[in-house]
Amino acid sequence: MSRNDREIQERRFAHEIRAALDASADDLPAGVAERLAAARRMALAHKKAEAPVRVPQFATPAGHAPSFDEEDDSALHRIGAWLRRGALVWTLVALGAGLIGIYHWQQQKRVEELADIDAAMLLDDLPPTAYADQGFHVFLKRGQ
Repeated sequence: MSRNDREIQERRFAHEIRAALDASADDLPAGVAERLAAARRMALAHKKAEAPVRVPQFATPAGHAPSFDEEDDSALHRIGAWLRRGALVWTLVALGAGLIGIYHWQQQKRVEELADIDAAMLLDDLPPTAYADQGFHVFLKRGQ
């Protein structure tokens, strides 16, 4: 008989026992059912109190668990803390420089657009005062 056949037979037997116990549980007297329920609750509470709490341990390649205590005063910890702070500062500096660069680029584009408009007005056959006249704007809108 193979191992799988034995496991299948054991599971069938366990299923039959469970079905028989479930069927006879309704026939128990009330006092016996209450005592069994109380014993079960007490056993579960006792088991929960005994169960150790497992905390995952992360190990380094050397097999030592890393320490994340702020009180660690080793040279490596101090260098790591300094590098983290430096990385934060450089990230903020890069962000600020990027924002300032974008602002200056937009300002330069605006100046170039205004210069193009001024050049077009100066090279046009119309005098600049025509553009200030409201009637001229109405004339342009109706002409289009």
